[in-house]
Amino acid sequence: MKHRAKGSKIKYEHAMIKGLREFLERELEPIEYISAIFPGEIKKTRNTADSFKVKFQYQTKTGAKLLVYGPGAVQEVFIVTNQPEKLKEKLGDK
Repeated sequence: MKHRAKGSKIKYEHAMIKGLREFLERELEPIEYISAIFPGEIKKTRNTADSFKVKFQYQTKTGAKLLVYGPGAVQEVFIVTNQPEKLKEKLGDK
């Protein structure tokens, strides 16, 4: 598939908030019940926090939507999974 490294579940079409790529590769990509990860566009926000934060937003038909916060920005990440409840438990309050 275009924009995807060989054998990777992550689509690298858009830029990513600082720390997101490492988080996805280390924490989410190895999970067997996740079949694909699609980072969305980065949007500016008034958020002034310097810390990286991942929040489970809601379940979708194909999995889940996450919001990832970074310094002055927020990014949507869509996860394709058949077990979104398990993903929500795993993420907790990262």
